[in-house]
Amino acid sequence: MKVARVLHHFVEAPRPCSYLADREAQLEIRVQVDVTPAELDAMLERGWRRFGPVYFRPACVQCAECITLRIDVASFAASKSQRRAVKNAARLVRDVGTPVVDDERLALYARWHAHREQERGWDASHLDAERYRLDFAFPHPCVREVTFRDPNDGGRLVGVGICDETPRAASAVYFFWDPEHAPPSLGVANVVTLVEDARAKGLPHVYLGYRVLGCASLLYKGNYRPHELLAGRPSFRERPTWTKPEQ
Repeated sequence: MKVARVLHHFVEAPRPCSYLADREAQLEIRVQVDVTPAELDAMLERGWRRFGPVYFRPACVQCAECITLRIDVASFAASKSQRRAVKNAARLVRDVGTPVVDDERLALYARWHAHREQERGWDASHLDAERYRLDFAFPHPCVREVTFRDPNDGGRLVGVGICDETPRAASAVYFFWDPEHAPPSLGVANVVTLVEDARAKGLPHVYLGYRVLGCASLLYKGNYRPHELLAGRPSFRERPTWTKPEQ
């Protein structure tokens, strides 16, 4: 049976947390290749996330605010504001395919990140083609790219999402959009349509990564209901425990 090849496995040294200003953060990191869809499924179920060949999850000693959240696809019911976001995006052409690296996507990412730097005080991030390819377009059987284009604006690219699709789930990895030309709440529409895709394919869950109650950038994840939260940081030998909070 083919299994993933782990090239490097370590826990990083403590550093200032990107989410909570008064905390230190650490990640457990696995750099690995040849990861099968079933193996990625098992990692997602235990709180791991993926960027290219890098798989990570929190390993903070004194903090457990990053809690893995997944949507219960069968029971999910979009809220009024979430339905409005989908309606706002209805004019766009949505396509799901293999990730592409080109100047159009790099320029969109740069505009979006510059807007977040100004709006939320993010640190500057220059993403060149090589890094974009490594993070978002690294070859993997599960990776998908979701694009949104505006046919009323010459087919302008206004949103790009990266996600993974395993035998039992979808995982929203990253999403960026045009701050001037995208319709309101396009990121919300992206999540709702991922849930709709999962439901059509019989996938029981959509993973959204980590909910952090004290971080505005991540708090929104709890608005997708009903959802489940992972207890602790289970090893590969342990059976993960997921609970449904009162919602």
